[in-house]
Formats: sequence, C-alpha cells, structure tokens
Amino acid sequence: MKKDIENREDIIVLVNSFYQKVKKDAVIGYLFLEVVEINWEKHLPVMYDFWENVLFFTGSYNGNPMTPHNQLHKKSPLNQDHFAKWLMLFTQTVDELFEGEKANLAKQRAVSIATVMQLSVLHQGSGHSNLQ
Repeated sequence: MKKDIENREDIIVLVNSFYQKVKKDAVIGYLFLEVVEINWEKHLPVMYDFWENVLFFTGSYNGNPMTPHNQLHKKSPLNQDHFAKWLMLFTQTVDELFEGEKANLAKQRAVSIATVMQLSVLHQGSGHSNLQ
C-alpha cells in the first residue's frame, strides 16, 4: 500500500517526478524545454510552494499562475490537448507514488486548475481570468 502525501518532502518527490515525465513528453515537453526554457532551479521551488499551499494551506505561494501561462500562450498557442496531457501526467504521477485523502485532493485540484487555466488562456479577454 502506498502512503498519502503528508508533507513538503512528499510534494518535492511528486513535483520532481511529474516534471521528469513532462520533460520527456512529446505533447508538452517542448513548451517547458524550448519555448520557455524554464530555469528549473527557480521553477521547481515555486511549484513546491504552490502545491504545498494547495494541499496544506501553508500560504507559502503568493504568485499568480495565470500570468506566465497567458504569456506562454502568446509565444506558442496552447490547446486542449496540452491541458489534457498535463492533467493526465500529473494524475498518473500521483497514482504511481501516493494514495489517500491528500493524493485525491491533489488530483481534484489539478482538474480544477487545468479547467480554470484552460478557460483563462484559451478565452483571454472573455472574463475567465481568476484562479482561486
């Protein structure tokens, strides 16, 4: 039996494992490696803070995830396949590593985040821009 997501160390394992999949993925990998050329040393700790806040309400994340994704969309248009692949890889990573209440919450929140992000990015200017 797998354990649940219990702390920041578990989130670090989850996020790192997820991005290893993302980097190798034919559908979305290029967005991270070529279009944006993410600085992983800066990006990963932000993602640890983001997911720690999502799951444990730590208040450790205070950014606005919409801005960079809207900028990315202007550089290289995103589509529903990108969001579906991101969500599939995230859910797959959670399921491979963890199970339990927080693992389920992570997957539920990922669906919500992907949905709101997709509405915002794909319908810019139509009023769908708040991720709460």
